[in-house]
Amino acid sequence: MLQSNLAFSRIIWIVLDSVGIGAMPDALQYGDPPGADTLGNIARLRGLRLPNLARLGLGNIKPLAGIPPDASPQGAFGRCTLASPGKDTTTGHWEMAGIHLDKPFPLYPHGFPPEIIGEFERRIGRSTLCNRPASGTEIIRELGAEHIRTGSPIVYTSADSVFQVAAHEGVIPLPELYKICETARRILTGPNEVGRVIARPFVGAPGNFTRTANRHDYAVPPPPGMLLDRLDGHGVEVFGVGKIFDVFLGRGIRRTLKTNGNADGMAKTLEAMSALDTGLVFVNLVDFDQQFGHRNDVEGYGAALERLDAWLPSLAAALREGDLAVFTADHGCDPTVPGTDHTREYVPLLAAGPRVRGGVDLGLRGSLSDIGQTVAANFGVSIGHGESFLRQISF
Repeated sequence: MLQSNLAFSRIIWIVLDSVGIGAMPDALQYGDPPGADTLGNIARLRGLRLPNLARLGLGNIKPLAGIPPDASPQGAFGRCTLASPGKDTTTGHWEMAGIHLDKPFPLYPHGFPPEIIGEFERRIGRSTLCNRPASGTEIIRELGAEHIRTGSPIVYTSADSVFQVAAHEGVIPLPELYKICETARRILTGPNEVGRVIARPFVGAPGNFTRTANRHDYAVPPPPGMLLDRLDGHGVEVFGVGKIFDVFLGRGIRRTLKTNGNADGMAKTLEAMSALDTGLVFVNLVDFDQQFGHRNDVEGYGAALERLDAWLPSLAAALREGDLAVFTADHGCDPTVPGTDHTREYVPLLAAGPRVRGGVDLGLRGSLSDIGQTVAANFGVSIGHGESFLRQISF
């Protein structure tokens, strides 16, 4: 049963997808270019105006150009290490929930092997196009017309562990596209068990294709006993916003809102908060990664960070006396360095709210599971990994 004497009655946990804060010591082993630092390099090369994040303690985590340490930060601050091997969405989010991987999910820098594609084509009754790493927007621009002519879905991957299937909604209807992706998910097992299969529908005409909000992710089932299972078993409601539901296959999530970009995600975060009296609002804001990091769009990434910062007063106004807001990330994706891959970085940790001890230096945490363990401890449960900082931040 849910306790009545919680340190925080609600936790609003916001994942700023890919907003890393400096390379981890083993980053070069993961193919990163030297010097990757998503926040640091954007601040240095473009400049960032983030007064609200600065007041919470962003500049206290590490030196950032133009964002000095606050003399009396309103929030607690620190950094988290990614303890699991890898640098992708599933790895980062799973670690937050207490799952540490023994080995990374497989990557396909040269495309998927013939036996996988051959079996996939046989089962869906269609040939395929592409089969190589690609940008989603660029590949539909390049092959969209041929897809319309042939009816062949576009299969591609990225620097992430993903099998992506793009199709025009007027050529392959959504129900069929989803069945195609479910088929791929069943095929991709064992050594080829990618982190996610992703349906990528689009609409429009050649020269003017647009991806729709009907994306759907088919993730690997998380092992039992992770944070959202434990919360659900203890009667704690979890409200997912954005791709959280897909990453965890809906496990332990009682309500969810899909989003179409950061602005929609921020609006729906407030909507979820207005609908939930006690429990966890778990949010992913995906544009930093999807729209800007992977496209090496430094200006777009910086502007998105500034739009987030400008929204924070609205979030603060919606916080109740017993609320905790936590900001972090799942990995990096530095748009200033060569390549479009994720980058293996530490991630920021900021905790704020009316009952949060301001100015607490949470230091370098051993894993992202420390956040999950803190959430667990607040609601009277525990997970298999992580060290809670609940007592450090609560009065």
